[in-house]
Amino acid sequence: MTSRERLLCALNKERPDRLPVTVHQWQDYHLDKYMGGISDLDACKKIGFDAQIQYFEDMAQFWVSQADFGKLNTEFWRDIPTVIAQDPDRREVFHTVETLERNLTYKTAGDRTTTWITEYLIKHDEDIQLIKKYMPVPGLNLEPLAKKYDEIGDAGILRGFVWGDQAGCWQHAACLYKTSDLILATYDKPDWVHELLQILLDKKMQFIESMKGAKFDLIETGGGSASSTLISPEIHEEFCLPYDKQMHAALHDLGFKITYHTCGGTLGIEELIVQNGCDASETLAPLSVGGNSEPWEFAEIIDNRIAMIGGVDQFNVVTDGDQELIRTTVHKLFKTVGKNGGYICSLSDHFFETPVEKLQWFANAAHECLY
Repeated sequence: MTSRERLLCALNKERPDRLPVTVHQWQDYHLDKYMGGISDLDACKKIGFDAQIQYFEDMAQFWVSQADFGKLNTEFWRDIPTVIAQDPDRREVFHTVETLERNLTYKTAGDRTTTWITEYLIKHDEDIQLIKKYMPVPGLNLEPLAKKYDEIGDAGILRGFVWGDQAGCWQHAACLYKTSDLILATYDKPDWVHELLQILLDKKMQFIESMKGAKFDLIETGGGSASSTLISPEIHEEFCLPYDKQMHAALHDLGFKITYHTCGGTLGIEELIVQNGCDASETLAPLSVGGNSEPWEFAEIIDNRIAMIGGVDQFNVVTDGDQELIRTTVHKLFKTVGKNGGYICSLSDHFFETPVEKLQWFANAAHECLY
């Protein structure tokens, strides 16, 4: 089998020739520091991974450190960034969003590895009406992603996205309004939360319309803010599930497979993940890296109803572990999570200071796991 065939076979809940092995996303920080600046695709080929290549288009998401925030501006919504600090180890940017009625503001900070929000856009309940009326929704540019798809070829699959700071409606809302306040709002003003989520869903559905004909093998939705390490299963069921289901149905209508990302916090929401209509669940983060159940416990409940991606502690096992620990971990996941197929063995999320040799050990261990 080619890497592409192997990954697609697993996503179809079937048994490929061997255990597929990959990484969630290869960050530029690691590529530049440890891989000589090569591309994520070339890095996968070099190590022996079955490539999952994530395609992102700059749509002024807060976490794109070099984003052109003016490219989506309209006469009614203008995002004007002011750089406060540009040291790559201590970046800080203040944003003024000019709307037809009044201004909104938000602030981000970051370093060489990531970007985070330090001031949220929504400060008053009525701010969501400005988002509803004026926040622009871009359309997907199909030409560059088609080129990326052809470039990957048999080396792996191309993963796509749904517009927004996060793909899921709840998760996107948590990038606009402080998460702890959003959780409290589900009790104090649930109608307001639902109104915000519906506003974001309407905009995401508009973007999904532009995805028709896109050469994506897999679309990532969800996000860590809806994991059960952060919110209760009851909140997930009321404020995530209905919106996830509608978005997933629209993506399925266009022929896309969907992977639902929860950063490993799946305890108590296993059945809700199945109900939302996704084709795969990721990232199966084990207890040792902050998940709230072990991958094989999740697999037992799921019982091959959807595919599974992830499961390997990228820090304690691969970055800090020795060759035997890495090999033992992979083989255990193969015998438990992957015993019936439908499983892609992957690092459970981003990695930064991982020695290249250990990534090779990880890949080699999976190559030994034959069906």
